[in-house]
Amino acid sequence: MLRAAPSLRLTLVLRGTYNSASNFDSWAICMATDLRRKEELPDLTARIIETFQTIKKINHLGHCPLPNLNTVIEIAESLKEVMFPGYRRRQNLHHGNVAFHIGDLVDGLHDGLTQQIARALRHEHDLRHSVSCGAGSDVDFEALGQAKAIQFLETIPRIRGLLASDVQAAYDGDPAATSLDEIIFCYPGVEAITIQRMAHELYRLQVPIIPRMMTEWAHSRTGIDIHPGANIGPSFFIDHGTGVVIGETCDIASRVRIYQGVTLGALSFPRDENGNIIRGRKRHPTIEDGVVIYANATVLGGETVVGAGSEVGASVSLTKSVPPNTIVTVEKPNLRFREK
Repeated sequence: MLRAAPSLRLTLVLRGTYNSASNFDSWAICMATDLRRKEELPDLTARIIETFQTIKKINHLGHCPLPNLNTVIEIAESLKEVMFPGYRRRQNLHHGNVAFHIGDLVDGLHDGLTQQIARALRHEHDLRHSVSCGAGSDVDFEALGQAKAIQFLETIPRIRGLLASDVQAAYDGDPAATSLDEIIFCYPGVEAITIQRMAHELYRLQVPIIPRMMTEWAHSRTGIDIHPGANIGPSFFIDHGTGVVIGETCDIASRVRIYQGVTLGALSFPRDENGNIIRGRKRHPTIEDGVVIYANATVLGGETVVGAGSEVGASVSLTKSVPPNTIVTVEKPNLRFREK
């Protein structure tokens, strides 16, 4: 009798130790694999590589690297260490060693920011002029990157003052808060505004792409989407935070408090005669001092101003300005109750 050739296959294997509670302490799985199927992979790889020629919009191939996302995240983490010493990666800091620790961080930040900003500036030049690796420019992108890195680092003392006011505002505005320490460790609104305030300074220095990389990283961690271009005053508090959206051209004054689900957005996007979006105009609202905006409210439009001391109630949708010291609410719906 003829027998079929044996398949080159690794069977599923469980390895582990068994304890008295009838559980495996540790285990490993070797997945079943037909090694002959790997012969298909070179052809698959070739078909993938072919798309790099036919679909060029989503690959960046060349000798001039883009800013590196992991490096930008590491920069953001080091900046948080500088902003909140003793609360992040390094503990047991005291006045005898903090100067050395912060000096080491600032030195690394200088180098990392210089490199990443130079890459971003060179890439922006290449996009604008349809060239590669800064061709046709006499700009020293590394020198310019260093200049902007130092300008940014000089803003750190001022940013720390703003963040201190934000942490205090969170404590003053949330009866559930037990300490400033809890707020720094736990509150997603503080995490989001920390990254946004740092990214905003880079945005003001006209550093391309890196500010947005920072705030979208914070967005992915907190559920709070604040564009780096938004101007936000001191003592800003986002309570809970999930689903908050704050657009690029928002102007937010001091002592503003907003709740989860709030959108400060654009009413519409003006377009030119060719149908292209016109960029650079104010599209998002202005929120004056001491305003409170409750959960799921929406405030839209570049000409919309919420006057100082006003309150915007939950689920309100605003597309026109509100005078100072005004309470805006939605009329209560008629609820119906019936026996189940």
